[in-house]
Amino acid sequence: MKKTALILPAFAALALAACSENAQQQTGEAAGAVAADVNATVGDAARDVRDASAEAFDAAERTADRAGQSIENGADRAGAAIDRGADRAANAADRAKRETGQELEEAGRDMQKN
Repeated sequence: MKKTALILPAFAALALAACSENAQQQTGEAAGAVAADVNATVGDAARDVRDASAEAFDAAERTADRAGQSIENGADRAGAAIDRGADRAANAADRAKRETGQELEEAGRDMQKN
């Protein structure tokens, strides 16, 4: 009975050891697969961040270009309006000068008559 009592635990220990090696191998393989998945996911995330950053930069650049174009267009319109105003002022000054000259000539003729 004593021999049987010693043999059963020995067989159980051998079976457990064999099972343990198999479990260790499977655990190692699973850990390797998890590590590969993590590496792939991190790589994908890094690419996604890089792509999103590039898209954001491009969008900001387009916005800045549009803002610059709007400012340039506004400056062109303001310059044209100033030019038109200056032309009108010059025309008004010419008319006033001509009318003043005519009034002075008329006053001179009136003085000669009297």
